[in-house]
Amino acid sequence: MRTGDAAAYAELVRAHAGPALRAARLFGAGADAEDVVQESLVKAYRALGRFRQGAPFRPWLLRIVANETRNLVRSRGRRGATEAAAARPESVIDPAASAADRARRAELLSAIAALPERHRQVVTCRYLLDLDERETATVLGWPRGTVKSRLSRALKTLRAELAEDAHVC
Repeated sequence: MRTGDAAAYAELVRAHAGPALRAARLFGAGADAEDVVQESLVKAYRALGRFRQGAPFRPWLLRIVANETRNLVRSRGRRGATEAAAARPESVIDPAASAADRARRAELLSAIAALPERHRQVVTCRYLLDLDERETATVLGWPRGTVKSRLSRALKTLRAELAEDAHVC
């Protein structure tokens, strides 16, 4: 694959495009998620020579997606063309779930969306993209200790927010 074998790369794209799109949406790309993924895939292809042989492809690609999404969100802020809600992750809700499950999931996604970016990113990687600690550290470009501490703080904040919402209702 490192030599630029287009067929091998196409197979990787087919295998990882779905998770990359989900990651872009969850990181805040919103309606621009498909563009972010396309740009990320092009950048990944151009950077194949720097891909470490034997390393997992998915975290490497998702790191590119996270960086591209971050750049998009920053440029939105500089342009002032969108409101903060436009940068929030889109809800990904299972239509077969019961109304109570859908409401709880929407509440959880809303609470995640309200987290500071660094906390939202680590929760997204670990729980919504189902990456392990090492993969999360790779995607976000952080040391594993930082992943652990930020995840702990994010979960504490989420628990408090969700408990507060439960008492308000």
